[in-house]
Amino acid sequence: MFRKKILVFLSVGFLLLAGCTSSELPKNTILFIGDGMGFEQVKAAGMYLNGQANVLGFEFLQYGGQVKTRSASSAITDSAAAGTSIATGVKVNNGVISLRIPGNEEKLLTTLEYFKAMDKKVGLVSTTFISHATPASFGAHVKSRGKYKDIVKDYLSNSKPHVLLGGAKHISRKDAEKAGYTVVTNRDELLKHDTKSNAPLSGQFGKDHLPYEADGLGKLPHLTDMTITAIKILENHDEGFFLMVEGGKIDHAGHSNDLKRNIYETIEFAKAVQAAVDWAAKRGDTLIVVTSDHETGGLKVIKNNGKGNLPDVIWSSKGHTGVNVPLYATGKNAERFKGTIDNTDIFRFITQPDIVPAAKKPALQTVVN
Repeated sequence: MFRKKILVFLSVGFLLLAGCTSSELPKNTILFIGDGMGFEQVKAAGMYLNGQANVLGFEFLQYGGQVKTRSASSAITDSAAAGTSIATGVKVNNGVISLRIPGNEEKLLTTLEYFKAMDKKVGLVSTTFISHATPASFGAHVKSRGKYKDIVKDYLSNSKPHVLLGGAKHISRKDAEKAGYTVVTNRDELLKHDTKSNAPLSGQFGKDHLPYEADGLGKLPHLTDMTITAIKILENHDEGFFLMVEGGKIDHAGHSNDLKRNIYETIEFAKAVQAAVDWAAKRGDTLIVVTSDHETGGLKVIKNNGKGNLPDVIWSSKGHTGVNVPLYATGKNAERFKGTIDNTDIFRFITQPDIVPAAKKPALQTVVN
């Protein structure tokens, strides 16, 4: 349970956090975010991998749809605002991490904090450095996404995820160990880690973001490695877990309009999702959601050149775009994730056992001290 006080102010009739039991919600929830991954990125990866579109594993999940991504301040979001919308159900300005801005700047309850307050284990995994915008949106509260040291401090002192796996920039072995974490720094150490250990795990890989898949990772882990290890650690908890997994470098390759790297990152992301789906297939208590925070690069596939060949494409931007992004889901309560939804709906669909339309649901206002 939290060691800090959570004050929840609720309108009459709103479901109390304490009233949500594990029998009403999935025991385990795994949320995958392909940063910068639009429908065309998925299509291009499928063509390269299997010679045709609509063939990546997550495209065959039970339910699917699309997600609207605008932020409070712009039709084109950044990862901080989009991550916050997904993590908290509240629109904020670009650059903001889980604070009510515009507004009174209160700390917004995140999905990770919600489930930790329900005594579930929680974890964050990313191919970016771990204090980057998307994971930060789930475990920190700062006015600017660039306050990396403050984000790390929030992780280690406040939200304290049981698993933190990603690039090592801005987080140190000394600080993590002082906070009680076991630290691993390469793939071999990660795979040999005792997943039955009760100590929280900090994976600090490389010196920055993890390398691109297309360039080779050397001694560092793949996203699939990190995902499997995180699940093995978190599944040992009787109350279940919440895990957010980000394929963060899909976005980076999109910014540079690098198709090969973009495709390789998307394929590895799909492998990580499949590993989780295979694990959950033996159970009936897990929700898996796959989506994106925004599209990057304005990609358009114009010709399929067959398996093993890059398709012909057009990039229209070096930045983010405002198009809707993919949504896929399987498992308990997955039927909520279909059609066209807003990114703020994801928090509500994951955390609330009922599905009253957003327009009729009072806002959840939370102060985390």
